[in-house]
Amino acid sequence: MTHYLQIDEARLRDDPLILFVPGSEKSDLQVELLRETAPYDWHCVDLGMWDNPHRNTWVNKLNLAIHQAERPVILVAQGFGCLVAAWWAEFEQPRFGNPVIGALLLAPPDVERPGTDDRLAKFGACPKSPLPCPSFLVAHHRDANGYLRSARTLARRWDCRFILADDPGGAGRSGAEFARRLLDQLVREHRIGIRAERPVVVYPPRPSLPEASYAQALLTARFGQQA
Repeated sequence: MTHYLQIDEARLRDDPLILFVPGSEKSDLQVELLRETAPYDWHCVDLGMWDNPHRNTWVNKLNLAIHQAERPVILVAQGFGCLVAAWWAEFEQPRFGNPVIGALLLAPPDVERPGTDDRLAKFGACPKSPLPCPSFLVAHHRDANGYLRSARTLARRWDCRFILADDPGGAGRSGAEFARRLLDQLVREHRIGIRAERPVVVYPPRPSLPEASYAQALLTARFGQQA
């Protein structure tokens, strides 16, 4: 049975729509910088209820935005938006790579220490299923070790490639340019998969390096230059 969100295989060849899933009401600058830096079509999902989020309402709003796109979608989620993306995947169980062909998760909240933000209780236990698409999870390398453990745990649960960056939330131009490079990689992987008629996820071998060095090694391997 075809899932109602699944789009026709021919439409998968279309250029993707980037859906930005914000983590707070202060996301306008992030969206504008990302739009300026990454030459894709963008749409920001209006979640609302920032002080008192309702998980299922947020997930339904994201689901509607994905459905209305009627073409391939890449999710760019920031902060609490990462949890919305994960819960969407948990509830909808879409086919791998259709309609969401990639996900870029920026600075997810610290789910290992719920007391750090009362809004975390609104989301319940964190989903543990892999995301149904190639994905990156980007954390701030200057954050406390406890947060980095939490971010790495989420990356393992959701089968994301884990990256450390100076500005994972995209609030500055350097962060937006970094996000653009990762977006470009997700688009390339999708096009390789289309040509091969199957999803292709490129995972470089993880060297015995600290996380920051591994991130640099990955980017150098991907883009042929230093980050």
